[in-house]
Amino acid sequence: MSKVNRAIGVAITTIALAIGFVSPALATPPNIPTADTAKAELAGLTVRADGTMTGYSRDKFPHWITQSGTCNTREAVLKRDGTDVVTDSSCAATSGRWFSPYDGATWSAASDVDIDHVVPLAAAWRSGAASWTTAQRQAFANDMSGPQLIAVTDNVNQAKGDQTPATWKPPLTSYWCTYAKMWVHTKYRWSLSVNSSEKSALADMLGRC
Repeated sequence: MSKVNRAIGVAITTIALAIGFVSPALATPPNIPTADTAKAELAGLTVRADGTMTGYSRDKFPHWITQSGTCNTREAVLKRDGTDVVTDSSCAATSGRWFSPYDGATWSAASDVDIDHVVPLAAAWRSGAASWTTAQRQAFANDMSGPQLIAVTDNVNQAKGDQTPATWKPPLTSYWCTYAKMWVHTKYRWSLSVNSSEKSALADMLGRC
């Protein structure tokens, strides 16, 4: 997606929302904890320096796997997080609307939307997943039972890369609280560690809740 198309998408969303033509669903992964719970979970995480990237490959986190019928994880999240999503016989989204809470943009083409791993695969590798089995890494990469997967603007996801909240946060500061809650709960559920700068950034973000 070009920067021009992205700007057009944001502009159209802003105008449509202002005159009441669009009422997009907010992408909301399941089991986002309360701020108090997230703060308690953050306090319980192991703090240590990140491990190395030696041996890392995205292929060691198999995704996207089949979730139901012909739908893989990406397609299932697109259906969950979108509005009026229509799919074809192979479960590919042919139409719908997706509101990206990271930047406030709404998209009508699934190709403009990425499924973000809230805790990136490489970040998980550095904080404990390097020692997991392939089956554990596959479960993590396709985890729809917690707040680890969310549909967002593709360019925003790509800008995030494998960064932690110490160096990257969603463009919309109003979403920092929710993002921190999702990040902390994912690390807590999967027994992943945090480094000191990551923990400090998360504590600051949870302070906005």
